[in-house]
Amino acid sequence: MPYVKIMATLLARPGKAEELEALLFSMAPDCRMEPGNLRWDVWRDQAKADRYVLDELYIDNTAVAAHRETPHFKHYLASIHDLAERSAFVLDPVLVANKNG
Repeated sequence: MPYVKIMATLLARPGKAEELEALLFSMAPDCRMEPGNLRWDVWRDQAKADRYVLDELYIDNTAVAAHRETPHFKHYLASIHDLAERSAFVLDPVLVANKNG
């Protein structure tokens, strides 16, 4: 299973939660249409409404590299540090359930 998951936690800077959410929501359609993308989801922390988690799944590292070259990712990267504290992790599958088959 060559899949690659990216998880990013984003804590909005004071007064920037709406801008952060707008940025994330604007990216979703383009990210989901990338050929190597399997999932691109935004989650919000139930305990802290200005903390978001990006949950991305790609078919392989080539797809991740292609994602990082897109205009929407470059715009995100140029904007995110003004909007949020960011921690991102690129993950390989170790023990992953497949409930679809």
